[in-house]
Amino acid sequence: MNKPLAISMGEPAGVGPDIALQLYARRSELDLPPFCLFGHLDFLVSRAARLGLDIAFAPVGPAGAMDIFPTALPVSPIEGNVPDHPGRTSPLSGHAVIEAIQAAVDATLDGSCRALVTAPIHKGALYSAGFKHPGHTEFLAALCARGGKPKLPVMMLAHGGLRAVPVTIHVPIRDVPGLLTKALIVETVRVVAHDLKQRFGIANPQIAVAGLNPHASEGGSIGREDLDIVGPAVAQLQFEGLGVTGPLPADTLFYPLHWAQYDAVVAMYHDQALIPIKTVAFEDAVNVTLGLPIVRTSPDHGTAFDLAGTGRASPKSFLAAIAMADAMTATQ
Repeated sequence: MNKPLAISMGEPAGVGPDIALQLYARRSELDLPPFCLFGHLDFLVSRAARLGLDIAFAPVGPAGAMDIFPTALPVSPIEGNVPDHPGRTSPLSGHAVIEAIQAAVDATLDGSCRALVTAPIHKGALYSAGFKHPGHTEFLAALCARGGKPKLPVMMLAHGGLRAVPVTIHVPIRDVPGLLTKALIVETVRVVAHDLKQRFGIANPQIAVAGLNPHASEGGSIGREDLDIVGPAVAQLQFEGLGVTGPLPADTLFYPLHWAQYDAVVAMYHDQALIPIKTVAFEDAVNVTLGLPIVRTSPDHGTAFDLAGTGRASPKSFLAAIAMADAMTATQ
């Protein structure tokens, strides 16, 4: 290990910067891997003071991060005007947040950093700055494509051996049936299987696919999607030699003893996948983006505006995201 992790500061009005700073202040106690924080230096200094943290900062970027990390927080400075107003978004911050993500992605793609950990963003606060993507994941895929056609990014939430993946992500529930296709399900599961092998070292991953409808459509009596779309996708994947089972009823599939039989569960929509894992591991689960040329993790929580600037936000998920990024790239 001779390269730092990259951390993007996320929404300044939220808890992401708070937790990154608090974790750095405990770096020795937690045995943190070195990281470089991409963010606005004056804002970070102000937020650290607000939180009562005695932190030295060094605007050195990734190149000097490994050496300076024990004594000062390496910051790759982002220009702009970022007010320190916990819980209150500002149109002034949007450009800096976007640029921090772009710079962190570039540093990871170019090899200056070995993995990316992103603090939560608030899309509504970024739209005035020109943000046009459905979410963080899609933005990262576009950045990694560097002007080309983005590959399919796949969101996975993970806690230990429990992993959940939604096929459709940030879309209205009424649109899900129309967006589901055999091709989309097949490509999603292929990405999951590939990254479970390459990123997680699972030689023969076993993947369960949840049905869309109650009881996986119960033979067509509760809708046709599982017979006409999900089932044929599973058959195609099995023909390709992948260890895939489904469609299975989601209401029993996520029972922990059943869930633990699989290396991942692929569900049909956002809440079908995320509610179960956030129920069993709200403070400990990690969001991992599969299908990218870089390793990207993030905490599974949002900006938590009501806790920003208070020091009361739990660091568990952010710490788990750092640990997972570190483990996935420990040989780099």
